[in-house]
Formats: sequence, structure tokens, C-alpha cells
Amino acid sequence: MKHSKNYNKVKDYYDKGYWSIEKVYNAVVKGWITPEEYKEITGYDYDDPEE
Repeated sequence: MKHSKNYNKVKDYYDKGYWSIEKVYNAVVKGWITPEEYKEITGYDYDDPEE
């Protein structure tokens, strides 16, 4: 699977604790990553109300 241009950056920031899950969510809103990539990075569905 080919990832979005900013996928690695967003994943790295999240994994290192620089970004919260809300920031990753906003990366989808801004079109930096896809909802599927959001799930790969966070382990949660993009529309999951638990967040």
C-alpha cells in the first residue's frame, strides 16, 4: 500500500509523543493522511466516538 506524502511524518510525531491523537485526527481533516492511515497509526477507526 502506498502511503500519503505526510504519513511517515505524522506517524513518527505520534509514535514519539509529539502529537496527540487529536493532532493525528486533524491531519485527516486537513488531507495530510487518509482515514485508513489514521487507523494504522492510532489503532482507532477515524469515526470512532471513543476518542
